[in-house]
Amino acid sequence: MNGVWAAGFWGLVGGSALLIGAMIAYFVHLPQRLIASVMAIGAGVLISAVAFDLMDEAFQQGGFDSTASGFLGGAAVYTLANIVVSRRGARHRKRSGSNPDESQPDASSGSGTAIAIGALLDGIPESVVIGVSLLSGGGVSTVTVAAVFLSNVPEGLSSAAGMKAAGHGARYIFGVWGGIAVASAIAAMIGNVALAGSSPDLIAGVTAVAAGAILAMLVDTMIPEATEATHDYSGLIAVCGFLGAFVLSKSGG
Repeated sequence: MNGVWAAGFWGLVGGSALLIGAMIAYFVHLPQRLIASVMAIGAGVLISAVAFDLMDEAFQQGGFDSTASGFLGGAAVYTLANIVVSRRGARHRKRSGSNPDESQPDASSGSGTAIAIGALLDGIPESVVIGVSLLSGGGVSTVTVAAVFLSNVPEGLSSAAGMKAAGHGARYIFGVWGGIAVASAIAAMIGNVALAGSSPDLIAGVTAVAAGAILAMLVDTMIPEATEATHDYSGLIAVCGFLGAFVLSKSGG
């Protein structure tokens, strides 16, 4: 498969988890504890991907300077963008909604758009990494795709449940998450095309930027949801996700 199309395919695979989560939320009511457990597993997998795939790859290609500056820059840019969308109604976009103070605002408030933008903000770094990972000529990183998929399922699930409760219909909900899944594929393709033939330092910097943004996203949005309902067990569940991804990465995944 041509590199750019492979990038689009794997970006779509990761982004499609949002749509799958939305479909589950629309037709089935799941316990918050189960949603939080999936989020904890996804957090553990993403932490492993950041540490052993993204940061290690960035350091090998560009050394400490490109990796460190990109990592801090990515976290800073994500944090600023997250503050903006959070103030417009997307603060709890990954929450399951058990706390009435954290439920989605009403359907006319525009929070659905903010949540969609927030989800896109979360997914762009992940999708770009998928596209960049194919530039070396090897296959896509199984750990990265698995991490993206596992983090997107509960996000689509919890956010779609909130949208449904706020009065949005199926066409709106599935249209939003389907559009973001397609946008994830496009972001992966852009990452693959834009950085083709780039210097190792630039690729390292972009990879580190994505790593910093992903880690900031984990702490800001995924970990609070994971610990909200699983409390005493969230750390253990996250460790299991981390270990699974670590084993996969070291076994050639």
